[in-house]
Amino acid sequence: MSPFHEKVVPLRGPTPVASVQGTLALDLGCHDDAWPPPLATVHAIEVRERRKLESWAHRFAQAAVEIAGGDRPVSQLLRWTAPDVYDDLARRALLVRAAAEREAHGGRVQQVRPLVESVHTCWIDDAVAEVSARVRHGRRSRALAIRFEHRAGRWQAVAMQFA
Repeated sequence: MSPFHEKVVPLRGPTPVASVQGTLALDLGCHDDAWPPPLATVHAIEVRERRKLESWAHRFAQAAVEIAGGDRPVSQLLRWTAPDVYDDLARRALLVRAAAEREAHGGRVQQVRPLVESVHTCWIDDAVAEVSARVRHGRRSRALAIRFEHRAGRWQAVAMQFA
C-alpha cells in the first residue's frame, strides 16, 4: 500500500455479525409438542373411483362456469346440484344475461370462453369430496370450490364458491 492509503480513515468500522440480524429468530429444531395433531385422518380411496370422480368433477366444473357465464342453460345441472347451489347458478346466469341485453353487440355473452385447467380432489370420507378447480378466463385465472356429497346413488354439489 502507498503512504496515502495509510492516512485514509474508513467511514465505518467493521460491524460484528449477530446471530439474529434484525429478524425473528428461527428455531428449526424438532419439538413433539409444538404441532397440533392432524384434524382429519387420511381415507384410502380406490384409484379407479378417485379418477372417475375427478373426471366427472372436471366436466361438472366446466359446465358450471359456462352456466355462470351465460353460455349454457342452468337446467343442465339440475340433477347434480342441491337447491341452493342451483339457485345461485341461476342467479348468476340471470345477471350475466341482463348485462348482455344492455350491451349493444349481441352474440356471445362473454368474449372469452372460460376453461377449466385443473381439478384437485380432497376426500373427506367415502361419500364426501371437496374439489378445487382453476379456471382460465383469457389471461386471468380464477378459482372454483365445490363440495360434493354422494346422495341417492349419485354425486351432488351441495356447496359452490367462485373466487
